[in-house]
Amino acid sequence: MIEICTVGGYDEVGRNMTAIKVDNEVVILDMGVFMDKYIPFNNALEEGMSLNPNELIRAGAVPDINLISDWQKMVKAIVLSHGHLDHVAGIPYLADRFKAPLICTEYTAEVIKAIASDQKLKLSNRIKVLNPNSSIKLTNSIKIEFIQATHSIPQTVMIALHTKYGTIVYTNDFKFDNSPILGKKPNYERLRELGKQGVLAVFMDSIYSSDAKKTPSEAVAREMLKEVMLGTESEGKLVIVTTFSSHIARLKSAVEFGGLMKRKIIFLGRSLSKYIGAAENINLVDFSKKGEVVRFSSMIKSKLKEVEKKGRQKYLLIVTGHQGEPGSVLQKIISGKLGFRIGYEDLVIFSCTVIPTEINRKNREDLEKALRAKGVRIFRDLHVSGHGAREDERDLLNMLKPKYIIPSHGPREMVKGAAELAQEMGYDKDRIKFSHNGNRFKIG
Repeated sequence: MIEICTVGGYDEVGRNMTAIKVDNEVVILDMGVFMDKYIPFNNALEEGMSLNPNELIRAGAVPDINLISDWQKMVKAIVLSHGHLDHVAGIPYLADRFKAPLICTEYTAEVIKAIASDQKLKLSNRIKVLNPNSSIKLTNSIKIEFIQATHSIPQTVMIALHTKYGTIVYTNDFKFDNSPILGKKPNYERLRELGKQGVLAVFMDSIYSSDAKKTPSEAVAREMLKEVMLGTESEGKLVIVTTFSSHIARLKSAVEFGGLMKRKIIFLGRSLSKYIGAAENINLVDFSKKGEVVRFSSMIKSKLKEVEKKGRQKYLLIVTGHQGEPGSVLQKIISGKLGFRIGYEDLVIFSCTVIPTEINRKNREDLEKALRAKGVRIFRDLHVSGHGAREDERDLLNMLKPKYIIPSHGPREMVKGAAELAQEMGYDKDRIKFSHNGNRFKIG
């Protein structure tokens, strides 16, 4: 019998964690944080404070693992789909409650290590690296398979959980990108094979399930960034780029265009240092050879003084702060905390969109207002999403042909389009399993 507990990520975008019980064995998929609730704790961490897991649970910053306390001793593995914080940053606080290995790709492993080191926490769980398009026999009854996927971070995989009751496929997060800047395109052949063999259920990333389109390739975002960086008059001006720190492919494009602009490149910010370090550890990129990575506030302040002294027009600054987060480098620059001026017609390029939460919208609105007050040229939304839209989801369902669909990665009002799509494709309502955090249900 298969029983599922949707621990987190079913009432919000983030805090992802799902537990699947196969008879008396349990596999946990992802263990992330909810950024809106986690950021205040993370800022406290930067000031030298320690974080208590129980406080994080009570605040809703990490999944409430107490929801599966009766399954705790049955957990055989914690399997991770990719290295984004909303999928893995709960690991250093919660994983040691389970005597089980972490199974993930090499890059995701490096990210987890970097997060733990950043938080001065020791990982007690053994890490088992599994490459995309590989599988491992976890127990006599369960096999784990990683299927090559594309997203906005390297080495993202779909997870196939093979059991005697059928195969469950977990697709948080994915898009179908046939021209990725880093890595390979999705393994469509294997997805079709699984569909022919029979898929019991699919957990489907449904954030943009109501958006009637196919998500464009990262190659599109690269061209948008190129058009601004190389096609806009910037002589004598400072150029600042900000994007998701984990978006190594986007950073790669920014570095290449910065080189063509003949500018010295400096990365500023803790999270940028963390994700770049993880990528360089496994030779995905060599950003440190093409620019300078500066991590801590005191060093950032000193480096900015050097930029001012040597001539700001000679530099490309790649900084944290794309959402206007308090404590980010861009926010500190504009507030004057770093003693560095940003001036009239300097360029600030947001190679991202605003994550659609109230706090993010407010933070970005305040940041852009402050930038406009200084006469800064703002370039917004040079971005394509890492999440598939409705037509990507249609293709996924056509390939996998699952018996059950479990819309995931957001609250009901956000992912309801998945149900509309499924019904349009002929699925009965009883085969669409909406859930909330903490719910349990059986499938078979």
